[in-house]
Amino acid sequence: MLDKNAPSIRRNPLTDRKPVQLGSVQDFPDLPVLPETMLFLDLMIQEPCVNLREMSQLILADLGATLQVLRLAGREYGQAEGRPVRMEDCIVDLGLQECLDAILRKTLPRDDSQHEIAELWAHAREIAHEARQIAEETADVNPEEAYLAGLLHVIGVLPPLLGWRKTGVADGLLVGLMLSKRWCLPECVTEVFSEIRPSGYATRVPGIVQQAHQRAAKRSIPCPLDRGARLTLVEDYSLPPGSSSVQ
Repeated sequence: MLDKNAPSIRRNPLTDRKPVQLGSVQDFPDLPVLPETMLFLDLMIQEPCVNLREMSQLILADLGATLQVLRLAGREYGQAEGRPVRMEDCIVDLGLQECLDAILRKTLPRDDSQHEIAELWAHAREIAHEARQIAEETADVNPEEAYLAGLLHVIGVLPPLLGWRKTGVADGLLVGLMLSKRWCLPECVTEVFSEIRPSGYATRVPGIVQQAHQRAAKRSIPCPLDRGARLTLVEDYSLPPGSSSVQ
């Protein structure tokens, strides 16, 4: 539990380091957060004490809220060893108010893009849940990392969806790689976009995200990166050794 009236305490020794300066303000446009996330957060902070686990779970159910907090950590620590990655650690280390300020800056727009954004957020959450379940079954990957990778596997389509300035790159996977590195997202996220994986790597993070798509295919909206993920992240198991499914 977090006592909101207690002084902010940062338990990570990295707080003594200077923040990492990463890019311009234009590289970090605010992401929209679902109205229901904002509502429940507002109700939570009305209580004398905040349940850290419940707040973390609420944030992790929202693609925009999660990215706002993780980018905050990335801007301060970069990829320094020991940087906070778990949502609970980010909130404690960065400070409750700082995280809330970042999350509550922008809500879902009330225009033609509203439905499309909400659908993408829902798809990301579904893939994240499936990825965590697969990780729990295989024990080869931390379930929390699998969830995070599944949730953020769609970041490459955010620039056109949210009307950001053009990246000059059309490939959603490559844009995802660029953004994950620019924002210093956890390695488990960057790994999803990094390179082609052989079939023997299928139990690792990229393969788990791929399997999550296969499980969710019948009840999920079409993923904007579905074709790219299937062709780029994991080699087709039906091909002869040494062959690639990338076309």
